[in-house]
Amino acid sequence: MIKTIFAQVKQYKRVSIITPFITGLEVVMEMLLPLIMASIIDDGIEKGNMQHVFLCGIIMLVLASLCLTLGILVGRLAAEASTGFACNLRDGLFSNIQTFSFHNIDKFSTAGLVTRLTTDVTNVQNAYQMLLRICVRAPIMLISALVMSIVINPRLSLIFVTAILILGTILFLISRKAMPLFNRVFDRYDELNASVQENVSGIRVVKAFVREEHEKSRFIKAVDHIYEMFVKAECTVIFNSPVMMFVVYSCILGLSWLGAKMITGGSMTTGELTSLFSYTMNIMMSLMMLSMIFVMMTLSMASARRIAEVLNEQVDLVSPKEADFEILNGSVDFEHVTFGYGNGKPVLADVDLHIRSGETIGIIGGTGSAKSSLVNLISRLYDVQGGRVLVGGKDVRTYDLETLRNQVSVVLQKNVLFSGTILENLRWGDKNATREECIRACKMACADEFIRQLPDGYDTYIEQGGTNVSGGQKQRLCIARALLKKPKILILDDSTSAVDTATDARIRKAFREEIPGTTKFIIAQRISSVQDADRILVLQDGRIDGFDTHEKLLKDNSIYQEVYESQTQGGGDFDENGGKD
Repeated sequence: MIKTIFAQVKQYKRVSIITPFITGLEVVMEMLLPLIMASIIDDGIEKGNMQHVFLCGIIMLVLASLCLTLGILVGRLAAEASTGFACNLRDGLFSNIQTFSFHNIDKFSTAGLVTRLTTDVTNVQNAYQMLLRICVRAPIMLISALVMSIVINPRLSLIFVTAILILGTILFLISRKAMPLFNRVFDRYDELNASVQENVSGIRVVKAFVREEHEKSRFIKAVDHIYEMFVKAECTVIFNSPVMMFVVYSCILGLSWLGAKMITGGSMTTGELTSLFSYTMNIMMSLMMLSMIFVMMTLSMASARRIAEVLNEQVDLVSPKEADFEILNGSVDFEHVTFGYGNGKPVLADVDLHIRSGETIGIIGGTGSAKSSLVNLISRLYDVQGGRVLVGGKDVRTYDLETLRNQVSVVLQKNVLFSGTILENLRWGDKNATREECIRACKMACADEFIRQLPDGYDTYIEQGGTNVSGGQKQRLCIARALLKKPKILILDDSTSAVDTATDARIRKAFREEIPGTTKFIIAQRISSVQDADRILVLQDGRIDGFDTHEKLLKDNSIYQEVYESQTQGGGDFDENGGKD
């Protein structure tokens, strides 16, 4: 985990090395100040040597100025290194997430990934800045002050050694108990983010069903869980503060008592006791800083573990070493394909299909019949568990992934538009597409007509998630975006469900006339959306129940007959001929 996290320091290694070095130099200069103060008292004031006092005073002023300058420099360098490190972590996380297959993404919740990119990275950033400054400063100060104390009076320095041993043991015990609690806290953060995300994305449904109070109670419940876990964790960690203060004041009392006796006995000078008090405060301050580090590190280790989980996640779908970069045509073959999610029961069993390039294939089936799972295998969003899928006569696993997915255009069930203009959204299909090409694609998808009615036409700004367009308009824009890729295979996964049947028919008519050479898969619930297809695939529980033309399925396939009759017994769709006129 540590190796994975610190591998993201990258170009900030130099700054990260320089910062502790300057910090050490600053601390060494600070440690000289009490010695000079002791010399002022013993060799200057008590002996009446004012020249020595002035000389030592000037030296202390110079050292203090240098310490100030170095402190400012260290603060700036530590901030640069920690913020740069956080930037690299976020970039590394996001870049790795972009390479994930659907199987990889299924392992993490959306809210969990958001928490890792925000809260967890911020915790690690703060810990890293503390590591560069305080984690270096505190040990050096502790060791230097302890060494100076031993040089001045070995007997009294035993007080500090005892204090360090007691404090270290107590902090270790607190850490062991606090770490599991902080791990559970961040799991609660995931729940909180999930609650917020779900509420905001479904706010229209919440208001339509007047469920605001229910959502508030869900949110409060998630917040209360975090509160309870944090209080429990902090109640464990907070013990370090009273223990620290007890050790500090015990050291001061012990030093005052024994030091006074030694001065009276003549075995110690006033200047030496004064410098020991200064070193006492340095030692206690360094112990206090170590206590702060302990709290921060305990918190950040939980975050670091969660970040490392994403960074270490191995992508299970990659391009082969000697990948094929050319797809000859849009033919698709399923050769005895078996597929399932994880270790569960296969959702597709022994699927054997052979589709010619340029064919239009309709796919229907009940909920859970694995229609989407079937087409997801074509663009290799998942890998088969048995058999193989061929595109253009070659196994999809032999192709370069980018090449394959550029030639297989998919319009998924959940249509997503991004914030930006309509043109910017369309050019996801082809970043170099001209305005004329975008308009042509929109005409095929029957989107041009409503776009021209918008105030700014193709330059109309789409809000995040496409909230300022209707469901049918969103679907048509997504279809146009897919067409701009000029794919050899086009998959419409129930992507005209929000479009009226007349518009649906016009879209299919445009496909027949404008892109006859493209292999088209149309998943739909309406018979009218697939009845003009060259062949129609009927799926039932992940198996092929029928695969033939509309007319033959009406004669021979009971499932198809039942669906057809249920949709047409009321006299047929009111505009079923809309696309043939």
